[in-house]
Amino acid sequence: MPEGPEIRREADKVEKALQKGPVIEMYTAFERLKPYENLLSGSEVNEVATKGKAMLIHLSSGYTIYSHNQLYGRWYVKNSYAYPKTNRKLRLALHNEKQSALLYSASDVEIMPTEEIGDHPFVSRVGPDPLSEKVTVDMIVERALDKKFRNRRLTSLLLDQHFIGGIGNYLRSEILFAAGVYPDQRPGDLSEGQVRKVAEELLVLIDRSYKQKGITTDESVVEQAKAEGKTYSEYRHWVFNRGGQPCRLDGTEIIRFTAGSRRCYYCPTCQPK
Repeated sequence: MPEGPEIRREADKVEKALQKGPVIEMYTAFERLKPYENLLSGSEVNEVATKGKAMLIHLSSGYTIYSHNQLYGRWYVKNSYAYPKTNRKLRLALHNEKQSALLYSASDVEIMPTEEIGDHPFVSRVGPDPLSEKVTVDMIVERALDKKFRNRRLTSLLLDQHFIGGIGNYLRSEILFAAGVYPDQRPGDLSEGQVRKVAEELLVLIDRSYKQKGITTDESVVEQAKAEGKTYSEYRHWVFNRGGQPCRLDGTEIIRFTAGSRRCYYCPTCQPK
């Protein structure tokens, strides 16, 4: 499933395309949304926002289009009325005179008055999103130590969109590695300094992944890997998807295990029990 940084980059792409002129036509595959096709034609796109892994297209007509890619959804931006060659099913299309934004495969699409979007079942429950709102280290520390979250294992907590929006599987492993925290710990098991380190690395890595197209390693790792002719997948992460390979910092073998039916990775030296 795409994580917050991937959705934020898609939102940037969709916003850039749709702000080139008013929507001249909208198409939706969902019968319940068909009445909006004519209603929303002629609308300007004010903003394309994100909330966790959801995208929110705010229109000048006072409506917002909510979408969640889930596992298989994908946005394409093409020249106006040009369509990609794909076997995916088109779910939503927004066309202006210059470009089209096309959503394929996703099934979670809604249209609501913008003033009511905060009441949407997903939007109302998702936690602060560092890529779309001001989130500080202190805010994350306070949430992590709250009685609602402090006794949750970090492997579970970081994937809980009620805690922080936009964190997914690769960011979970990368944040815990960068913070030097053993994955099975709970916030209540850690010193406040350790919790603060997790919060700091969470903000650093979600921002880095957004700006660097999914890369969570630092610039020195990337530059050295490129000089050695290595591929994107070989230098992208510190530990995620690197089970059995040496840690980039000390050479210890990276361990892969399963947490909540999702794969997780850590370095037993950098992240001691």
